[in-house]
Amino acid sequence: MANPSIFFSLVRNPGVDKIEVGLSDFYLVDDIHGIYRGMMIAIPPVHWQCFEDFTLNQMVDILQHLATKVHLKSFRKHPRSPKKKRSPLLVDGKHPHCSTARKLKQYKATLDAIP
Repeated sequence: MANPSIFFSLVRNPGVDKIEVGLSDFYLVDDIHGIYRGMMIAIPPVHWQCFEDFTLNQMVDILQHLATKVHLKSFRKHPRSPKKKRSPLLVDGKHPHCSTARKLKQYKATLDAIP
């Protein structure tokens, strides 16, 4: 799992069960990474200083409150389907495989044979 604190904040979200089975670490981390970069550009550091004074319980409450607003359907795993079986290669005994190089060599030989 990407980050245990994020995972447990999401698990505490009411009505969420079997979250670990269907949640994609890749989509979750990618979304957090993109949002974090945007917030660091858009919101000045002065506005983040209020979180420095929070106690652990206050921070937990904030994270749990924010976790209730997460749309988990956008972070679902998309497992690949099983590979399709290939049909066996059909080999014609009357016409065996001949490489392109061999065909070109035969063609050049016939051109050289023509007076």
